[in-house]
Amino acid sequence: MEQLFDASLFNSTLRMVTPILLAALGGALCSRVGVFNVGLEGLILIGAFSAILGNYLFGHVLLAVIFSIIIVVLFSAMFAFISLNLKANAIVVGISLNFLAAGLTTFALRAIFDVKGAYYDKNMVGLPKWDIPLIQDIPWVGTVFSGHSPLVYLGIVLAIVLQWYLFKSVSGFRLRSVGENPVAAQSIGIKVRRIQYGAILMCGVLCALAGAQLSLGQVTMFTEGMTAGRGFIALVATMLGQSNPLGVMASSLLFGFMDALGIRLQGFSLPTHFTMMLPYIVTLLAMFFFKDKTYAQDALKAGGSSR
Repeated sequence: MEQLFDASLFNSTLRMVTPILLAALGGALCSRVGVFNVGLEGLILIGAFSAILGNYLFGHVLLAVIFSIIIVVLFSAMFAFISLNLKANAIVVGISLNFLAAGLTTFALRAIFDVKGAYYDKNMVGLPKWDIPLIQDIPWVGTVFSGHSPLVYLGIVLAIVLQWYLFKSVSGFRLRSVGENPVAAQSIGIKVRRIQYGAILMCGVLCALAGAQLSLGQVTMFTEGMTAGRGFIALVATMLGQSNPLGVMASSLLFGFMDALGIRLQGFSLPTHFTMMLPYIVTLLAMFFFKDKTYAQDALKAGGSSR
């Protein structure tokens, strides 16, 4: 057991949880404004490919992340326009976005890089690893919390900042009012449509960061379908956390831990197919035992229609 639950397992958990956490925070913002964004999976996948493409085009990791954000925000704007302005069902639009992302990234991989399945360049530089002064010298604690990419730490900070923003700031109260009672919010002069657009576009930014962490922070390559359901797990994390940023972070940590544990169990001669099932089994169990009765469920019923 000591070999299984050691410091490196929890170090891997922080790396694994970051794409889920960032996307789940974006899903929480959408849920708070009454939009159920099922397209998280597709947005992460587009973000992962765009980050690799940006690194290939510009040769700089920061420009690659910015490029990824711009591309994913454009797709998020398309999602928002179709769902809000054209009043299409947001769930159908989100599912369509997932299929579009899968096909588009596969096509672009072959059209741009002339490869099938995966693209890897040994000269490509991924996200840097930050060693935290003082913390890195503490036994066990330094192994767990030091040596991660900046996006790992950013995800934790964003969860805390969004918690304060939603529940302590005037702007956060207005955003929450849009999801809770859009008619009342509009009656006092709150720009409902503008706030919904802002939340959806911010969700795109967070999904772009999640994709960049996946393709530049963990492996420095892109493979077809490399999200492997993380967007859907992030959706469940949003519902389990009841669209509360700290609750979302706690539920994301659960799924990230199971993902890291599944990889670790492969070293104990357990069948690979069984260990890869762990995060998804936990997702199903979580949805069975913990029923969300608040914002995510209300947004699901609304179908993301304009308020």
